[in-house]
Amino acid sequence: MNYSVIFNPMLPWPVIAVLSGVMLLMLGLAIVRRLQGWPFRALAATVIVVALVNPGLQSEDRDALQDIALVIVDETQSQRLGTRTDQTEVALENLLAEFDRLDVEPRVARILDSTDDEGGTYVYEKLYELVTEVPQRRISGTFIISDGLIHDLTAAPALPAPTHVMLTGQASDWDRRLVIENAPSFAILDEEFMLSIRVEDMGAVPGTLPPEAELEITLNDDRPRIIRVPTNRTVSLPLTLTRGGRNVIQFDLTAQSDELTARNNAAVLQINGVRDRLRVLLVSGQPHPGQRTWRNLLKSDATVDLVHFTILRPPGKQDGVPVTELSLISFPTRELFLEKIEEFDLIIFDRYRRRGILSPIYLDSVRRYVEGGGALLVAAGPDFATADSLYRSPLSEVLPLSPTARVIEEAFLPKITDLGQRHPVTEGLEAFSPLQDAESPWGRWFRQVELTEKRRVEAQTLLSGYDDKPLLTLHRVAEGRVALLASDSVWLWDRGFEGGGPQLELLRRLAHWMMKEPELEEEALRVTAAGQEITVTRRTLGPDVDTLDIILPDGTSAAVELAESAPGQFSATFTAAEQGLYRFQDGAMESVFAVGPTAPKEFRETIASATALSALVDAQRGGVSVLEAGLPSLRLVREGRQAAGRGWLGLTPRGAYVTTDVRLIPLLPAWVILCLVLGLSVGAWLYEGRR
Repeated sequence: MNYSVIFNPMLPWPVIAVLSGVMLLMLGLAIVRRLQGWPFRALAATVIVVALVNPGLQSEDRDALQDIALVIVDETQSQRLGTRTDQTEVALENLLAEFDRLDVEPRVARILDSTDDEGGTYVYEKLYELVTEVPQRRISGTFIISDGLIHDLTAAPALPAPTHVMLTGQASDWDRRLVIENAPSFAILDEEFMLSIRVEDMGAVPGTLPPEAELEITLNDDRPRIIRVPTNRTVSLPLTLTRGGRNVIQFDLTAQSDELTARNNAAVLQINGVRDRLRVLLVSGQPHPGQRTWRNLLKSDATVDLVHFTILRPPGKQDGVPVTELSLISFPTRELFLEKIEEFDLIIFDRYRRRGILSPIYLDSVRRYVEGGGALLVAAGPDFATADSLYRSPLSEVLPLSPTARVIEEAFLPKITDLGQRHPVTEGLEAFSPLQDAESPWGRWFRQVELTEKRRVEAQTLLSGYDDKPLLTLHRVAEGRVALLASDSVWLWDRGFEGGGPQLELLRRLAHWMMKEPELEEEALRVTAAGQEITVTRRTLGPDVDTLDIILPDGTSAAVELAESAPGQFSATFTAAEQGLYRFQDGAMESVFAVGPTAPKEFRETIASATALSALVDAQRGGVSVLEAGLPSLRLVREGRQAAGRGWLGLTPRGAYVTTDVRLIPLLPAWVILCLVLGLSVGAWLYEGRR
């Protein structure tokens, strides 16, 4: 029950003020004229003013409301390190018991891992949500159970009561992390570039720890190399890319047995390898219509340096032309085929036949160039079936098939073989044909060199021609690659004969496969992601694949079955439960992929600290309780007083209530007022009359 006096004026307050002024003026006039009854008149005027103000006694029936305490429980990834999860649960149980003792209602909110690109702990965001849901006049305190590693450093919300931090973690915690400070997005092949890395030790680092860390570096599928780098210092690391396209570089720090986590000991970089200039040597045996097709293809790209060598006059030809008029300078055959052959990325023999210009020494140099990692493309014409064929040279050791001495000059339609449907060079080639609605996907060819069916084990026939005979065959030789096209009619597609065909896409893919571009590898394991959805694609020429093993960021593993999604491609899609580094293995292939950053925000800083929350704590004179030192008790403190001390944290009583009933009793009933006014007025008249 609560009582209070309220006023319910019968007239507006300005009117009452004017009337009161008039009465005071008349009372002053009566005093000046020395009227004997002015006290009675003053009392009567006062009663009239009080009547106009209309005072009343208001009584309220109130029910007291419980004070509310806000509790934020951090359950993000960094809170799962060490003993922090157990500390959090024990602290929460102790808080709930203390709230029950003090008759305080708890409102508990848990912070889970963020779903944004880099994760993070957003305490202030959760506080804003809680404050808007609870009446501020009932909030008596806020408690945050966390390691203090928060990532929403915006302005703290205004809270009406003390805020306290219950800090998890231990004083002996320490951690080591790997930081990539600077890395390019692309690099030129075979040219050295620099990466800036840093190995940081944080927390209570053991004194016995050596000042250097062991770092394992893996470039693509190469053998890992191990180096030692100093800790807490930026180091420039030189690297060189040898493969075009996407290159994956893995960094792995050797984990220490007593550090908090190894989640931030690894990093993955994806750097595109680009060629400064693509150097191509084109050797044409004799002029023919298809020669311009090769030249137009190679000259259409400004990044291609083309050296075109065409034999117009063989040495044995006798036509009486003086030698001094044949050329201005002698062609640098020895320099190209012996001294600088390693500088070329691709060598093409287009309808070449042995005429004594390139000696067996030069052709043997080409063979060694291929075996050492070079690329050779042979576009065979009728000359390939003669005794002067390139196959009758040292190049026979690297060519996939041999000619039978038969040249087929019949119309035929190039067809993709069953193996070609699965190979990335010819897979889906029909989609690039200009004849989308025709019965045949492209135009016919009219000449093919017959090749033997006896082939090398590694040879792969992707296109077949007349009577299903090999038309395009690929072959791996040691470190290099060879392609054999058993026809010189590809130019018919370029000229649009019978609608033409996808000669540009075919030759582009062929050149990229020979350049060892990762996108054209027939055996590959690729990983892509859209948000948290990860798609794994295993490309293979085989009929099936093994079960895919996935090593999750937390070190656990899972098995996934791949289903065939296209010829030569097996895929699976799953949702990544957390951010970090995922490793994929299927027995033959291995790949790594980072969902979000390799080390999310939760693992960039892992040592518990309340520094980021200090502004919020200091605003209402709250405190920080380190749980490792013991659980705090709770006390009630007055508003504005220090709300934390050794071993205790404070709550401010708010005294909130809800009104259930209101009653209003007039202080002066109307008949009392009337009697008082009349009595005082008559009293003044009588008193003045007797005087």
